[in-house]
Amino acid sequence: MRAGFAFIPLLALAACAGESERREAPSDEVPEELTGRPVTKAEPVQVEGATPLADRVATIGLLNKRNNLSQEIEMKPGEARRVDNVVIRLESCERTAPWEMPQQTGAFVQVLVEERESADEDLTWRKVFSGWLFKNAPSLNVVEHPIYDVWVKDCAMRFPGQEAPVSSDDNSDNSDA
Repeated sequence: MRAGFAFIPLLALAACAGESERREAPSDEVPEELTGRPVTKAEPVQVEGATPLADRVATIGLLNKRNNLSQEIEMKPGEARRVDNVVIRLESCERTAPWEMPQQTGAFVQVLVEERESADEDLTWRKVFSGWLFKNAPSLNVVEHPIYDVWVKDCAMRFPGQEAPVSSDDNSDNSDA
């Protein structure tokens, strides 16, 4: 009966190996033999008149709970900013169109913190968060760290028919006019 249990670690390793092979191929690509045409990587959809992703500006709030200092950081997608022991990377910033309800503002951010596991170890960078943060629903996804708090304050961008980039705070209900 003991011999049967010896195979469990081997099965677990085999399952992991198969899983890593599957991760290498992007899930959005279909092999050429199934489509009959060359495979191309999908490009982001750009709506005519909308702010391109690279030109959007997100405002991210950062709070250091130790000294109660908060600050606003303005950045564009693809940028990273370091403030003391924390690095914030902005990958994307989105806002729902003015005619869509409910209004949402969000950003995909990564938060890295330089800290020690114990007093005798060197400082190392550790990713403490990677995901979407939402201004209107901050409890959906929370940066859980004992010292730093990070949240989305705004995403300035324009939509077709708008002349200049508009922040989510500038959206007003024009039903009275």
